[in-house]
Amino acid sequence: MKKILIIMCCLLTVQITAKASDDKAISFEELPAQSQQFVNAYFSGQTIALVKMDCDILDKSYEVIFTNGNKIEFNRRGEWKEIDCKHTQLPEQLIPIEIKNFILNNYPNNNIFKIEKDSRGRSEIDLQNGLSLKFDSKYKLIDIDN
Repeated sequence: MKKILIIMCCLLTVQITAKASDDKAISFEELPAQSQQFVNAYFSGQTIALVKMDCDILDKSYEVIFTNGNKIEFNRRGEWKEIDCKHTQLPEQLIPIEIKNFILNNYPNNNIFKIEKDSRGRSEIDLQNGLSLKFDSKYKLIDIDN
């Protein structure tokens, strides 16, 4: 009897989790105002293909995907979490000056095409040469991955 109860609890948990993580297409106007301003300021020349909202049990996030394949992910407050510009160069204004200087000094002739930041202020960037560099909240290099 105890095993059946445990199995039923597991099935119920899986079903609730699967239902809770739900991607939903939304209009650009349904994005948080901060996200709309960010897209208009830095990606105004690009055409938006899709805007999605992802609702998990504990969090909500948004994603804007452009017709050229670039995409931006925002947190529930409308702050950017990840910018992936696979097919164009990342706007320079979005790269912290400390990281920009580090790349210029150590990896010249490499473009940054992806930047991601976490809730603790750490940043991870992907370079054209295939390296991923991680920086702490004070932009000190803490890891390199290839």
